[in-house]
Amino acid sequence: MLTEPRAGRLAAWGNALLAGLVSPDDAVLAIVGDDAVHRVEGLPGESGQVGLTLALGRLRTLGVSGLRVALPAPGHPLGLSGPPEFNARALEAEEAVVCYGAALGLVPDVYEAGPVGVQVEVVWHVLAVREAPPADVPSLGEAERELAEALREATEALTRLDVAGSGPVAEAAVDAYRARAERRREVLAPGYPSRAVRVLELAQRVGTLIAVATESGHGGAVSSSEMSARREALRPVERTARRAQVAAYNSVVEERERGVR
Repeated sequence: MLTEPRAGRLAAWGNALLAGLVSPDDAVLAIVGDDAVHRVEGLPGESGQVGLTLALGRLRTLGVSGLRVALPAPGHPLGLSGPPEFNARALEAEEAVVCYGAALGLVPDVYEAGPVGVQVEVVWHVLAVREAPPADVPSLGEAERELAEALREATEALTRLDVAGSGPVAEAAVDAYRARAERRREVLAPGYPSRAVRVLELAQRVGTLIAVATESGHGGAVSSSEMSARREALRPVERTARRAQVAAYNSVVEERERGVR
């Protein structure tokens, strides 16, 4: 993943706000980021769309004490717990936020605003969710170990195929990632453990390398079997990187649920 999921920003800064670690204005500013505006639709007690500040405050009064992230993909309902309607909407969007403390979830719709590619508007749709453990979310420790192992195995496989994503294009992409990381030193919001920051940074870096390997042509693979081998090498590490991202974003809620915090 080359960009931070909007669900990640909403959950991270929403959790910091719910914990009293940031002001509503700072939370909303961080959640919106470079987008034009975010609105929330379907919030209990509201007949139309409302702003993020009001929505986050209302969620608190409804009993929400934390926010989790889901990053599902076809065949992998990562972070979801149902029902089918919510899962289908989340899968279409490839991301969602699930509330802890109330049976509600939020799925984003993204619309272009102004010139193409300049800014977007986001509407978060509030839907009912099933109160159950989220699917396939590892602990931070598990995620860190799995990510290191998957990255090592994928690197070895891609190197054997001579399609590891090297050369000027790959180097420029990695340099761009590093520049973004330097500009945004605070990967997660206040209140997250340092291990979560480390896991998320590694997961995002792995996502960047996967994109480089995927987008930089077929490299040295000249047969269909070699190209298929590259896809097979990348698939498990992409899945592992998504699981690690979710583990990092959800770590505050998971620790609270276990009574650690």
